[in-house]
Amino acid sequence: MIAFERLISKLGTEDWPRIYDMRGDDEVAKTPRLLPAARRLSQGDLIAAVAAEPGARTAAHVVYCQKGGPRAEAAAAALRAEGYGVESLIGGVTAWLAADGPTIASTALGSLQSPSRWITRARPKIDRIACPWLIRRFVDARAVFHYVEAASVFDAARLLQAEPYDIDGAKFSHDDDECSFDAFIKAFDIRDEALARVATIVRGADTSRLDLAPESAGLLAMSLGLSAACERDEDMLARATTLYDGLYAWARSASAERHNWTSKPA
Repeated sequence: MIAFERLISKLGTEDWPRIYDMRGDDEVAKTPRLLPAARRLSQGDLIAAVAAEPGARTAAHVVYCQKGGPRAEAAAAALRAEGYGVESLIGGVTAWLAADGPTIASTALGSLQSPSRWITRARPKIDRIACPWLIRRFVDARAVFHYVEAASVFDAARLLQAEPYDIDGAKFSHDDDECSFDAFIKAFDIRDEALARVATIVRGADTSRLDLAPESAGLLAMSLGLSAACERDEDMLARATTLYDGLYAWARSASAERHNWTSKPA
């Protein structure tokens, strides 16, 4: 079993395990919130769904139910019998909510399929990198992202069955002073104070409003530098993902730390 404190420490990083919500429809209707990047599965579908995931044998898995009862324990036991590394969340979603753990709205997922597909303009720098990080860490860990020339986005979206973002006319894009990162947080109703702080930094960097947060200027500089250093958009996404992992970890647990070491006079 895994406790809230140990699981929350992995959030917003590539170490976040694959999460499975084992609750019934009635329980989800009463508590319509999911852990970040959780997939809802029934006991009957669980083993086949996990087996179909790439890298499932070496990945970490966590299952949860409403209060950490027999449903989650049975699911964990079934997966362990098949050779998967899995733990159940102590106290289930009830304990997670009681500890103010970040969640997304179950109703916001709608008909979203996993892996979901997304598409946007080529040569990403800030918003078009921050949004994939957000989706993979909080909504769909298996999400796939495509970059094409701006004029081809909507036609390519139809061919690839992908959802356009960060382009005029897309469901997820800028709205007045807010950027696409904000649009995704609102659409999926992601509740997390640390993520809200990251959103302010992203907004400041992406809209040239560097007064919004002191960190916006640094994010802008690093994003432009990485873009200049990466020829392929996919490489830019892979390398910059670590940048957002660090920014989120700072917002969650390290923003009060100061680094003011100076050498002593000789």
